[in-house]
Amino acid sequence: MIIAEQKPLDEMARMLAPYSRVLIVGCGTCMTVCGAGGEREVSYLHHALRVARARAGGEPRIFLEHTLKRQCDLEFLDLLKDRVAEVDAVLSLGCGVGVQAIAEHFPDLPVLPGVNTSFVGMADEWGVWDERCAACGDCRLADTGGICPITRCTKGMLNGPCAGTKNGKCEASPEMDCGWVLIYRRLETLNQLEKMRRYYPPRNFRTIPRPRRITSRAGGPGETDGPQPA
Repeated sequence: MIIAEQKPLDEMARMLAPYSRVLIVGCGTCMTVCGAGGEREVSYLHHALRVARARAGGEPRIFLEHTLKRQCDLEFLDLLKDRVAEVDAVLSLGCGVGVQAIAEHFPDLPVLPGVNTSFVGMADEWGVWDERCAACGDCRLADTGGICPITRCTKGMLNGPCAGTKNGKCEASPEMDCGWVLIYRRLETLNQLEKMRRYYPPRNFRTIPRPRRITSRAGGPGETDGPQPA
C-alpha cells in the first residue's frame, strides 16, 4: 500500500506556470484508497486550479482529465498515448513511482508530481523490484526531470553528479547508471538544463522509527510511529 497527500495548491500552480495545456492523471488504486489522487480528486483539483488561475488574473489554462487503473504498470500507460499528444505537460496524482513511470514512457513530455509520497508498503509475493521512490515526503521530481535522485543516485545526492561518475556509470558499480547523468540527459531532452545550475539544500533526513503503521482517519490517512504489534 502506498500513502500520499496532495501538494499545496500554490506549489502546484508554480510548477504549472510555464504550461498552457495540462493533463491531470489520477491513479485508480493506492491513490484512490488514500484519497489523494483518484478520479474524484482529479476532478476537484481540476476545478481548484481553474479557480486559482482565475483569481490570480492569469490567462485561462486548458486542463484535461484521465484516471488510470494504475500508473506504475506500463500496460496501462499506453492508454495515455492520444491524451498526451494534446498537452504540453502532465500533472500526475500518482505516487513517485507513477510519476517516474509516465516520465520514462513519454520521455519528451514534462511530468510533474501532484502529491508527496510518504509511505510505501512491500508486496508480499515473489518477484524482482527496482526501487524508484524512497517515499521521502518531499517530492522534487519537477526539478529533476521525473527521475528521483534520492533513489537513482547511490549517495542520494540532491546536487550532482559527483566526481566518481565515469562514462555515465556510478562509481559504486560499473553496471549501474549514474542517476545524475540520467537526470542531465532527461533535462536536456526537455530543454530544461537550467535546472542543473540550481543549488538544492541538503535534505533533513530525520530519524523515523520503523517499521511504521498507517491507519485511516476521517480526515485522511494518519500515521502512528513505532513498531507494529506482532
